[in-house]
Amino acid sequence: MNAKNFVSTFAIAVFSAIIVVFTYSKFNKNEVRTIEVPVQIDHAARLATMPSSNPVGVPDLTFAAEKSVNAVVHVRTKGRATNNQSQSGHPLFDFFFGPRSFSPDSQPVMGSGSGVILTSDGFIVTNNHVIDRADEIEVTLNDKRTFNAVKVGADTSTDIALLKIDASDLPYLEYGNSDKIRIGEWVLAVGNPFNLTSTVTAGIVSAKSRSIQILGQMSIEAFIQTDAAVNPGNSGGALVNTHGELVGINTAIASRTGSFTGYSFAVPVSIVEKVVADLMEFGEVQRGLLGVNIREMNNELAQKLKLDRVRGIYVADVVENGGAHAAGIKSGDVIVSINSQAVNTVPQLQERVSRFRPGDNLQVEVIRDGKRKPFTVTLRNIHGNTDLVQTSNILAALGATFEPLSDSDKQRLRLRNGLKVTSVSSGKFRDAGIREGYIITQANRVPINREEDLRRVVEVLNEGLFLTGVYTNGRVAYYAINLQE
Repeated sequence: MNAKNFVSTFAIAVFSAIIVVFTYSKFNKNEVRTIEVPVQIDHAARLATMPSSNPVGVPDLTFAAEKSVNAVVHVRTKGRATNNQSQSGHPLFDFFFGPRSFSPDSQPVMGSGSGVILTSDGFIVTNNHVIDRADEIEVTLNDKRTFNAVKVGADTSTDIALLKIDASDLPYLEYGNSDKIRIGEWVLAVGNPFNLTSTVTAGIVSAKSRSIQILGQMSIEAFIQTDAAVNPGNSGGALVNTHGELVGINTAIASRTGSFTGYSFAVPVSIVEKVVADLMEFGEVQRGLLGVNIREMNNELAQKLKLDRVRGIYVADVVENGGAHAAGIKSGDVIVSINSQAVNTVPQLQERVSRFRPGDNLQVEVIRDGKRKPFTVTLRNIHGNTDLVQTSNILAALGATFEPLSDSDKQRLRLRNGLKVTSVSSGKFRDAGIREGYIITQANRVPINREEDLRRVVEVLNEGLFLTGVYTNGRVAYYAINLQE
């Protein structure tokens, strides 16, 4: 084949190939060939690509807000001043409601706060300092219905009080698990700050088992600390998790101005649930005591006791005839767990023990001489036995709380005995004109030193209670109370 024929043949072949390609593309221009490869799709990743009204990374709190807002109530109180002091004398009351300029005794004192409905038939939990000095308590629901409330009982040690209104089919919040909430978890604070009803704020859990020394001596403080905005009027309101479950009762704020500046504190529901159950069943809290005086551990103590690290709670002293003494716990022991749950701070220990009643057994593990030792401690009541304390209906009707007279007051007032009235709420004491600070020296000519002494006198009476006593300013006062009215 010569060169001329080769070129002709090659040109024909190229032209034919172009025609074939053109024809194929013309008739198959809409056909797309695909190769199917099995792929496992991550469900969470797929959901993340779905349209959402919330920005990425921001939790949806609408469910919890809608569920809780209808179960939180506005609590309004009315009381009467008992003196001309510029403050109420109750640190939490002044902290949340501000100093009051009390006028004569006839001047009413108004207050407000929040509460949480716990049952459909109208049991409501709030803070004790919200209703402590109230003669009248009014509760307004989120649907604007208003009810008069009665105080079922209160516990000053935890600042929890229980109210009851006459209603049914109410929305209510269920208890969550405050033990399981974690630092950094989102929570909502629901209440009525500055009388702004049904207000919801959000934040995270900043710390747990926090003590801020605001409830005074013999208190139990194991607060949940959050950065959810809480202001005056939020007291007694709900702290809820993202499921709309109650995990705490908002109680206090850390502030130099009286308004929210960063942190708020709530009583954990682990304490609230126990207090409420006791108030419903007994009218007062059944507090089981270990019978030890304790203090926080530090480096110095840990080195002295030859511990490998700082942990546990140091037992400074053991109360004679208390539960710990009977079990064999000694001064110098380090408590490291309660019922197999580690405890490393005093608030943690107090919170764990506060869940139980006198007569309950706790498994307490201590470190002694570098070794772990288990003990079974039977909790006892404040009187040193395992009996449950029943409040006398007659004594409760007096509407007052008491404390033993201090040695300094005895010396200053030259008294041999006495029982001091620490607070007066609605009841026979207030009706008779008895005020805080009154020291009962005799009841129906019986010397009074303890609340138990007064209880014994009251329970055997049929009609009249005659009190002899003196106020802290030295003024002697006598009162006659008709117990049958």
